[in-house]
Amino acid sequence: MKNYCLISFLILGALSAGGSVASAQQASAGQPAAPQTFKERFFAHNYAMTKLQPGFATPLVEADPRLVQYYRFSFSNEYTAAKTQTVSYGNVRGGGIIAWNRVEFDVLPPQYIQHNSTAADGFGDTAVSAKVRIVSGNAQNGNYILSAMVGHSFATGSAKNGALTDCWNPTLAGGIGFLKHFALESTLGGSMPTGKIATQGRSIAWNSLVQDQLNSHVRLELENNSTFFVGGSRDGKMQNFITPAVFYIARSKEWKPTHPFLIFDGGMQIATSGFHTYNHNLISEMRIIF
Repeated sequence: MKNYCLISFLILGALSAGGSVASAQQASAGQPAAPQTFKERFFAHNYAMTKLQPGFATPLVEADPRLVQYYRFSFSNEYTAAKTQTVSYGNVRGGGIIAWNRVEFDVLPPQYIQHNSTAADGFGDTAVSAKVRIVSGNAQNGNYILSAMVGHSFATGSAKNGALTDCWNPTLAGGIGFLKHFALESTLGGSMPTGKIATQGRSIAWNSLVQDQLNSHVRLELENNSTFFVGGSRDGKMQNFITPAVFYIARSKEWKPTHPFLIFDGGMQIATSGFHTYNHNLISEMRIIF
């Protein structure tokens, strides 16, 4: 609870600071700083920060190196070799908000897991994360970005639907655009439980992708998702998935970060390694970007 209170306090302070960013821009342009409401400061700060980075789409599975204000409604359907289906309502997704000039805070509510087997259904773990944009350039200034993030999941899952202990998840994420409508992105991160390491083990996740912007509304993506297990019952094993995905961006003729809009996207994780905890995973989402 203390973590949520601290995050809320920092976010409110950052949004207040956002007004000073917009006012400073007006003053430098020779315009008087007009009084702004909380809503105007909120969107003005997002607009100013978004202009400093590439306009990639948030990946389906891989972590996004960009700072984004969003909420994601996500569902996943995992299928095993034994044809067992596990449905996740939430899929470890949630919302994020931009604070100050380089920081994003995310809150990921617990997913609800429906096993469709003898396993008990229930809620998973709750998680929070913070992202710091290290360096970036928009499409006119290199079209690249590098960020660092750290997440913390709380072992709040019910009926064995979560981790055994809390866990830290540090990640380094970057991306670069090329040939006007292509983008390459990659992330490297790990999972470090705070206890019961011999049982739960650690893991290293390495994800890479390529995106293709077909037009202003449609983008295609191909991800490679790899996880290496260290310690625990899966020690020394690795699982890999290839994930094709498509994004449909519903927006007006000219997109502006100050105007909320919707993104509908989906894709399929397909196992390509000998060891894998499920054969394939169908993911569908609706996102609100604001």
